[in-house]
Amino acid sequence: MRSAGFPEFSPIIWRGDSLNLIDQTRLPLEEVWFETSDYREVIRAIKEMLVRGAPAIGIAGAYALALAGMELSGTANGDFSERLCEAAREIKAARPTGANLAWAVDRLLTRCLGAQSTAQSTEEIVADLTSESVALHEEDLSFNHRIGRHGARLIPWGSQVLTHCNAGALATGGYGTALGVIRTAWSDQRITRVFATETRPLLQGARLTAWELSQSGIDTTLITDSSAGQLLRRGFVQAIVVGADRIAANGDVANKVGTYSLAVLAKETGVPFYVAAPTSTLDLSLSSGEEITIEERSQDEVLQFASRRTAPPGIDAMNVAFDVTPGRYVTAIVTEQAVSRPPYLKSLSRLAEANVG
Repeated sequence: MRSAGFPEFSPIIWRGDSLNLIDQTRLPLEEVWFETSDYREVIRAIKEMLVRGAPAIGIAGAYALALAGMELSGTANGDFSERLCEAAREIKAARPTGANLAWAVDRLLTRCLGAQSTAQSTEEIVADLTSESVALHEEDLSFNHRIGRHGARLIPWGSQVLTHCNAGALATGGYGTALGVIRTAWSDQRITRVFATETRPLLQGARLTAWELSQSGIDTTLITDSSAGQLLRRGFVQAIVVGADRIAANGDVANKVGTYSLAVLAKETGVPFYVAAPTSTLDLSLSSGEEITIEERSQDEVLQFASRRTAPPGIDAMNVAFDVTPGRYVTAIVTEQAVSRPPYLKSLSRLAEANVG
């Protein structure tokens, strides 16, 4: 599905007073969209991973705040501001690990409700919330193309590349971060094949990444998560490219669980390990990844498969959704601004300063 201003596929479509989201839990067998004007339904969609991927969650959260503003627009200014901030807190709490959700909501509050805002009436504030959400969405799509161009230059000619989870159009405003790099490198004929991990337990790689790459006509081989080490050991992979949900000041990266294992294996086998993410994913208030909140999800995602029990009764399961990869395993971090390399305390700080400037 396409919308005005978005010639490429986007998992999020703004209709002016409602939001369309593709249900990513139904892919690849069904392409089902749902529409809502209720910000609470957007929160539910984020929690239940109907919409997922740090940048896409941030965009959905921004539109959710705009919808909350519309719902509250009939209230008095003082009550409006207070209740809008309450809605913002609810939205930001939907999923804790990714940086983009809180960043997007706070950006809207600052620009549309902060001291520098020129809006006076609640109607004007709602109009500002809406326009800022659309701007944020368009900006993300533009940034992804820039990430793709920066990152593609890092891929050696004739490479086979491995990626984990899904950091494509479905996880962003369109085009993708890690898959943006891969799509650009494929167009440049730098890549001959992509290996996509299935990404247990919700199979984002098998269901989503493989679907996106096949839609783009990119030669793709799906592998089990545990077979990646053998591919690296046998020299089948020349680069690994993944996305990120939050990046600390020292270059520690929170991403889908299993990323850390891949990074360690890449270091052992001499394969470059690249992280692709917009600068909105940077959280330089955190000195290291030890400070990142790691989301734990329902045990049922591990104990069941396709809603069918696969583990014996009475067995407990641990289902951490993310892990933290220390910056020492990351060859480079690719953003829309530039490619940052170690030492990350310096390079990411300079990047943030340039972004503010």
